[in-house]
Amino acid sequence: MIQSSRQWHEKLSFALLGYRTTVRTSVEATPYLLVYGTEAVIPAEVEIPSLQIIVEAEIEDNEWVKARLEQLTLIDEKRIVAVCHRQLYQQRMAQAYNKKGRPRNFEVGQLVLRCILPHHQEAKGKFAPNWKGPYII
Repeated sequence: MIQSSRQWHEKLSFALLGYRTTVRTSVEATPYLLVYGTEAVIPAEVEIPSLQIIVEAEIEDNEWVKARLEQLTLIDEKRIVAVCHRQLYQQRMAQAYNKKGRPRNFEVGQLVLRCILPHHQEAKGKFAPNWKGPYII
């Protein structure tokens, strides 16, 4: 284990692997999947073979190439699905954000507070005026 902050470059590859193979909430996919069209194989799966590794090891080269080409042809579809998920996620976030705000309608003759900024020739800093009372629309 690296304890010094000067050896950050030795941890960088592990951090990038974790980042690229983690499912994002907004698109419901990993960045690796969207770029390469297949899920990443982490180093632990090579040592202790998972079902994905066992299946790929038993496939002949021709079949593996065909399967890989199928995955690559479906990559555009996966990206479109990710874009749809991202748009839905953005809508949900916007609704949650806008739920806290109250729309206000102002009419002619109502008093509102208006901030009048000083001119550049005037004094600046904490002694400069920032408003001059209520403003009538």
